Amino acid sequence: MSAGAAAGAPLSVALLTYSTKPRGGVVHTVELAEALHDLGVAVCIYALNKDQGGFYRPPRCPAVLVPAAPPPAGIDAVVRQRIAEFEAGLRRLGARHDVWHSQDCISANALAALRAEGRIPRFLRTVHHLDDYDSPYLRACQERSVREADACLVVSEAWQKALRADLGVDAAIVPNGVSLRRYSPAPDGREAELRARLNATGSPVYVTVGGVEPRKNSIGLLKAFLSVRRRLPGAQLIIAGGETLFDYAPYQREFEAIAREHGVWPAPAGASPGGAPPPLVLAGVLPDALIPPLYRLADAFVFPSVREGFGLVLLEAMASGAPVVSSAQPPFTEFLRDGESALLVDPSRTEDLARAMEAILEEGVRRRLRAAAIETAARYTWERSARIAAGVYREFLGSRRS
Repeated sequence: MSAGAAAGAPLSVALLTYSTKPRGGVVHTVELAEALHDLGVAVCIYALNKDQGGFYRPPRCPAVLVPAAPPPAGIDAVVRQRIAEFEAGLRRLGARHDVWHSQDCISANALAALRAEGRIPRFLRTVHHLDDYDSPYLRACQERSVREADACLVVSEAWQKALRADLGVDAAIVPNGVSLRRYSPAPDGREAELRARLNATGSPVYVTVGGVEPRKNSIGLLKAFLSVRRRLPGAQLIIAGGETLFDYAPYQREFEAIAREHGVWPAPAGASPGGAPPPLVLAGVLPDALIPPLYRLADAFVFPSVREGFGLVLLEAMASGAPVVSSAQPPFTEFLRDGESALLVDPSRTEDLARAMEAILEEGVRRRLRAAAIETAARYTWERSARIAAGVYREFLGSRRS
C-alpha cells in the first residue's frame, strides 16, 4: 500500500514529464502539480533532466529530476534512450504513489514497462495532441502510449473526439489553465529591461511563442508579417521559445531563406544601421520571469497554429492583456469567439491573417478584445483544472478497487 492509500493520508500522485523546459505539456505538468499541491494532494513531479539545468522555474511542490545522458543521433534513437532512462530512474527510486500520471509518450511508455514488471499497478496518460510522424517507430510508440494507458485524459473537446474517432479511446477532459497571479495586465517593472534586451522598439510589435516549427505555422506567420510590413514598415515580429525534442532544421532553413530574401533576417548584434529595431527577433527560450512582460510588450499576440492540444499560451497572453489573433479551428474555437475575445482566421490564408494583424491595431477593436480576453482567461484557472483532475483520480482509484 502506498503512503497516500493509508487511512486519513492525502492522495499521493506522481506526475511525469519528458523535459524540464517550458513546452506546453511541461508547463501544464508544473502548474497542475502546484495547484494539486495547494489542494492538499501529495504530488511529486518526475522529469527527465536532459541538460542538467533543472526546471525552467522551481516548482512549489516536490520534484525529482531523473538523470538523462546526451542524445544519440536520430530521433528514434533519442526516444528509445529517453524511455529507457525514465524506466531506469524510476526503478532505482522505487517510489510508490496512489496515482501515476504521464503527460507524454515517453513517460507513458516507461510506465507501461514498469506496470508489466509489477512495479506500479496502473497509470493514466494525458494526450495533449497526437503528431503525424513519418517514423514507423514513433507512430507505434505514440499509439502504444495511448492504448497501453489504463485511462486517458485530454485538454480539449477536439482531442477527446479525435481519440474516440481514431483510436476508440474515451478520455476525460482536464483543461489547461492560467495563473492569474503570474499573468496580468499590470506591469511588474521588467518591461523596460526586456524591451532593451530584445530591441523591441518597433511599431507595432507582434509577439508569438513556440519557436519556428511546422505546427506553429511559422512560415505562414512570417509571410503575413511581410505583407503587413508593406503597409506598416515599422512593424516588428518577436518569436520566443523553441525548445523541442524534434529536429525541424529543413523547415527552419526555409523560414530563414524567406526572411533573408525579404531583408528581415536578424542582423548580428550591433549591426542594425543607426540602431534601428530589427524587423524580426528570434528571442529563443527566455527566462520564465520574462514571459509575462513579453506578452505585455505585444501590440498583438499572433498564434496561427495548425495543431495544438489547447493553446496554453493564448490564455497566458489574454490574461496579460494582449489582444489575440489565432486560428479559426478547434481547439481554439472551444474558448475563443471570433470578434468577441479574439480575431480568428483560416491559418492557411496568408492575406486573411495579415488583415487580422492590422485590424487588431484599431483602438476600439483592441479595447473590446482585451476586456473579453481577460474575462475569458479568468474562467480557466489552474485551481479549477486541479479540482477536475482530483475528481478524475478518485474515480480512477474507485474503478480499480471495484
